Parts: sequence; C-alpha cells; structure tokens
Amino acid sequence: MDEPTPTGQDQDRRDRAIAAFWADARIRGKLNRIEVYAGAQVSDTLPPPAWSFGGEDDPQTADRLLGLVLAGRKTATASAYRDYEADARTRQALDEGPAEGDTLTRTGVDLDLALPEPGLLSIILDGAGQPRALVRITDVEVCRFADVSAEHARLEGEGNGTLADWRAIHREAFAATAPHGEPVDDDTLVVLERFEVLVPAAAGRAARRHP
Repeated sequence: MDEPTPTGQDQDRRDRAIAAFWADARIRGKLNRIEVYAGAQVSDTLPPPAWSFGGEDDPQTADRLLGLVLAGRKTATASAYRDYEADARTRQALDEGPAEGDTLTRTGVDLDLALPEPGLLSIILDGAGQPRALVRITDVEVCRFADVSAEHARLEGEGNGTLADWRAIHREAFAATAPHGEPVDDDTLVVLERFEVLVPAAAGRAARRHP
C-alpha cells in the first residue's frame, strides 16, 4: 500500500524535525562550515538533502535498509544510471537551473546528471519520514551491471551478501523502475556509492522533541 501523501501540516512537522536533527548533527558530528554541503552552496544552517531507501511509497524497505545502516552492516548502495538521466530530463523540461554533477550528451542534448560525489552529506529518513542518520559519501563509481564486484555486494549488506544475491535483488529492483520496460542486462550502467555514518539519531530524543 502506498504511503499517504503528507499534508501541509505533516510536511511542516517533518521539515522541523529534519532541521532540528541537522542542528544537533552538526555539533555531534563536529562539522565545520567547509564540510557542510547544501545544494550548490556551503551553509551552516540549511540541511543537506534528506531521502529514504525505496522512496516515500515503500516505508517497509526504508525501515529495513535503514536498520542495516544503523547496525553497521550496510555502508554502500547502488542506483540505476538511467534514473539520473530521467531526473536530468525532467529538470530540463521544467527549465530548472543546472545542478552540480557530470554532464552527459545524448542525441545532441546536454543533460546535467547531478551524480553523487565523494564528500557530499545527506540525511537518511525512516519509513515515517523522520531523520535517523547523517551520512557522507566516501566513494562513487559508475560501472556495468556485470562489473559490480563481490566486495561491493558485501558492503551493501542485503540478502546473504553474495554477488549472486546482489544481482538478483537489483535486477528486479532496477527492472521495476525501468522506463518503457527497458531490460536490465550486463551492460546496464550502475552508480555505486559507499558512505560512512557520521551521526545516528537518538530515536527516543527525536520522538520527544517532535511528537
């Protein structure tokens, strides 16, 4: 079942929870101004991007994978490269300004992919949209699906940790979001990220602050 779209009041409560978590995380994580990334500028007040595994429509996946992160079992993730292409085309169609990242030229059109980069911060949300961890990207690699290593599969911490299981899980996941039924094969490009947890949330304290 899809997660209900947050009302204006719910979104405001969520934004305040993220802002409070960020204010606390900056202190606990001993971050200085140079280390804080927010969009295209450095700031010590604006929170970095907040997201959840599986997106807002899959709270079970969000909680399950977040649990692996907080337990120290998951320090890597993967996305389909074509998802970044689709997002870039959407931004272009909306005439938004360029985002930071690599540029891809396809059929004579420049697409700003805004791929993740080492050093960028983000906040991971749980299935209820509450901030639970501040993470920093340590490494990014783009490769073919067939070239993903057993080491990366192990670091993702899902399933039984084998490369074969990683391929089965991600082939299904990437196929579910593929536009126009595009196949997931050995040549499908994948964006691999490794990250470190800087600040896990104190769940009890967060709940008391934001009932």
